[in-house]
Amino acid sequence: MDKSEKDYILDKIMIEYGNELVRLAFSYVKDAEIAKDLVQNTFIKCYKSLDMFRYDAQIKTWLYRITINECKDYLKSWNYRMVQVKSFINETARSVLPSVEKSVIDQYNNEQMKETINSLPNKYREVVYLYYHDSLKTDEISKILNIPVNTVKTRLRRAKQRLESMLKEAELNER
Repeated sequence: MDKSEKDYILDKIMIEYGNELVRLAFSYVKDAEIAKDLVQNTFIKCYKSLDMFRYDAQIKTWLYRITINECKDYLKSWNYRMVQVKSFINETARSVLPSVEKSVIDQYNNEQMKETINSLPNKYREVVYLYYHDSLKTDEISKILNIPVNTVKTRLRRAKQRLESMLKEAELNER
């Protein structure tokens, strides 16, 4: 495959899957700029390996797998740990400062479900995200995460159970 073919294919892939991959990466790293950087790394790896892609799987599945691996590598990195420490310090400082009650209540109502989902363990959060947000089928999720279809179904069921109990608990705490 010559350079112009690879460039054309990459442009097409970036337009078709770029936004989806950024949303996927964001669901892992919770930072838009870092998510964009990780997706850029995904496209670089894709470009370098395009000659070796066998088309045994869908290109979307391949890109999702690369993106998820990029995110997991980032989350293990020293840089991420330092960002977490800084974020903790900033959150602590903000909690001491007075806040505007109405905006907090509004944000809480909009963000409660996101936070609850984000508090799930990663293995549940990723299947929930791929199933509900990206509307992928269980067999597609199975290929992306490289796990059996029944494991995907089990994780979805357990995630729903956890979410239900977490939301009930939050509702009881509000009363």
